[in-house]
Amino acid sequence: ISGQIPITDRITAAQHSVTGSAVSKTVCKATTHEVMGPKKKHLDYLIHCTNEMNVNIPQLADTLFERTTNTSWVVVFKSLITTHHIMVYGNERFVQYLASRNTLFNLSNFLDKSGLQGYDMSTFIRRYSRYLNEKAVSYRQVAFDFTKVKRGADGVMRTMNTEKLLKTIPIIQNQMDALLDFNVNANELTNGVINAAFMLLFKDAIRLFAAYNEGIINLLEKYFDMKKAQCKEGLDIYKKFLTRMTRISEFLKVAEQVGIDRGDIPDLSQAPSSLLDALEQHLASLEGKKVKDSTAASRASTLSNAVSSLANTGISFTKVDEREKQAALEEEQARLKALKEQRLKELSKNPSTSSTTAASPVSTATGTINSTPAIDLFSTPSNDILGGILKPTVASSNQGLTPSAQQPGKLVSDDLDSSLANLVGNLGIGNGTTKNDIHWSQPGEKKLTGGTNWQPKMAPTTTWNPASMVRTTICAFSDSNETRLVLETTVINQ
Repeated sequence: ISGQIPITDRITAAQHSVTGSAVSKTVCKATTHEVMGPKKKHLDYLIHCTNEMNVNIPQLADTLFERTTNTSWVVVFKSLITTHHIMVYGNERFVQYLASRNTLFNLSNFLDKSGLQGYDMSTFIRRYSRYLNEKAVSYRQVAFDFTKVKRGADGVMRTMNTEKLLKTIPIIQNQMDALLDFNVNANELTNGVINAAFMLLFKDAIRLFAAYNEGIINLLEKYFDMKKAQCKEGLDIYKKFLTRMTRISEFLKVAEQVGIDRGDIPDLSQAPSSLLDALEQHLASLEGKKVKDSTAASRASTLSNAVSSLANTGISFTKVDEREKQAALEEEQARLKALKEQRLKELSKNPSTSSTTAASPVSTATGTINSTPAIDLFSTPSNDILGGILKPTVASSNQGLTPSAQQPGKLVSDDLDSSLANLVGNLGIGNGTTKNDIHWSQPGEKKLTGGTNWQPKMAPTTTWNPASMVRTTICAFSDSNETRLVLETTVINQ
């Protein structure tokens, strides 16, 4: 049933919960037996993990490889999709690790015989895994991702020197061939799993061909200044480019047929056929063959027209890519806004309480009770400040005010409130005085009171340290019915 996670996937996720691997658990959730693409929340979490330095990238990759050993085409296909998604959107550390491995996916013989759909999807799994392997190999060979490389007049492929360019373009061709070999028709995109794979391939195709196209522009601009061997190699590269331009055009038609917006599909501008003639004649002249005469002006004009056509293609592909990036950025901003609004809504429903209302459990002979915070007797009284239990405080030389006593039993809250209020009023030091203005010191030996064996006796005295000191004595007497508080003040002149 759609929306329900099969019991086998729940068990697998639970196993990883026991071992404490949140990353492995999320990989399992992203690669369940449900016939649908990996859920965005799981993919987003894995993307986030690749940006955390304490996450083990090899472990993440190995978990994905392990999932591809499953016998179900759904699990294997979703494992490849998840890997591809992280390669595209995750931290570059992930691709670097894949490129460092000698082998990645060994699925050239994969076949799910459980049903007709398994047979059909197994074909695309074998093709898809070959593309991901080639994508990692390309990174290993050039140390960058063609789909993420800087483009434009000052881009990597446009500024590359001749020797390096002739070695690099064939690597792009191999990756492009592997992508186009996925070779899916619109009527074969029949479920959410293969559709998710196709969308990732579509985005890769746009970016990969844009880099490929810029490499060809650079090649053409250098062609008539190349040596004979270089020209021969360059001509072969250009002929292969024309073939792949036809194939990418067919791939884009499939994308349009399955509902991708026409504005998100770039336009292909073919270079004039006269360019190929000019390239072949130039090579023939270098080889000493007889060719028809052509002026430098006509050759320059032909080259200019070809470069202009290819540049228009590049602009079209770049615009589509930029729209896709902008859409992704807007989606992320909308998600962050929604999270912020949700957080504000939660805060409005559950306003944070004052830290002065925090309570801590205190054990007594009869059980556990929650104590109120320590009360500053000489601060301005407020409505929520006095509770049912008085906690006298003493100060040490190294610490601030700390709880020193807990009087168990029942206190008459109303009597206590009025007694303390009278005390503050009589002393006349509560108005406008803050805690930070008062410095306490305890004379003599520090003796803490409280505990289960507490007996009514004189509480520790505290002293006021200006020239005149006020000594306050607090005595508490309790019986079975009530507790009475006696307050006595004495002014001592130094």
